Amino acid sequence: MRRLIINADDFGLTPGVNRAILEAHQGGVVTSATLMANGAAFQQAVQLARSAPQLSIGCHVVLLEGRPLLPAKDVSSCTSSAMGLGNGLAGFAARALLGRLDPEQIEAEATAQIRRLQAAGIAVSHCDTHKHTHMFPATLQPVLRAAKNCGVKAIRNPFESSRPLPTAVLLARPGLWKRYAQVKVLRRFADQFRNAVSDSGLLTPNGILGIVVTGDLDETLFHIVAESMPEGTWELVCHPGYDDSDLHATRTRLKESRATELRLLTSSEARHILAQQEIELISFRDLDAH
Repeated sequence: MRRLIINADDFGLTPGVNRAILEAHQGGVVTSATLMANGAAFQQAVQLARSAPQLSIGCHVVLLEGRPLLPAKDVSSCTSSAMGLGNGLAGFAARALLGRLDPEQIEAEATAQIRRLQAAGIAVSHCDTHKHTHMFPATLQPVLRAAKNCGVKAIRNPFESSRPLPTAVLLARPGLWKRYAQVKVLRRFADQFRNAVSDSGLLTPNGILGIVVTGDLDETLFHIVAESMPEGTWELVCHPGYDDSDLHATRTRLKESRATELRLLTSSEARHILAQQEIELISFRDLDAH
């Protein structure tokens, strides 16, 4: 049996991203989304979420490339002086691996972000982190504590399947090969992740699909990912959106690709591919039922 959660990240980033996520859910294959508590379009995302009761909403915990909800002095180990939380993934990773992140500060900020969603009336079904920063053990434990203390029952497993994309696909798209190599290196944290989540009592899928193809996801790659999906319950990460002036004002590198993903996720071909592969769509709310 193969079950798939299709989760749209960055809900709350811009009005165009919000609109695209709702369209990809109501007219497409998106089953879950993760909402940025500090996103510029947070309030609109909350209103849209209320209009889509079948959309499972999680918290997209932002620990880099964003403004903290807490005062900067309370998250000093995570912030750079001018850019809010973190200074990019490389800098954040260095702090995590060198033991320079304060776990109490991370837990406090993650808790504040989850609580903001709950205070807005959102039943938070799961958590993940922007740029998958909870893959690092130094970040994972405080995020798990924050989720558990807030009553959140599930968390993203940020590690890809060990089954790679076909070599021909990787060679044909050099950007994919580079990301595949990065993902393979980071997989060394996968066992620690599984053990920590098991000890916490939270639920998590078998792993994630789509990290390698982030920014390149199209119908061809969607078909390949679905075809190579192992048995079990997996999550496909996606980033639908409208490539507009609001999006270009953000720091995201994903711009034109969001519109491509929106077309894919709302296409009849996407549903046909999933049906052909006998993949059952579920949401994060359904994890405890399987």
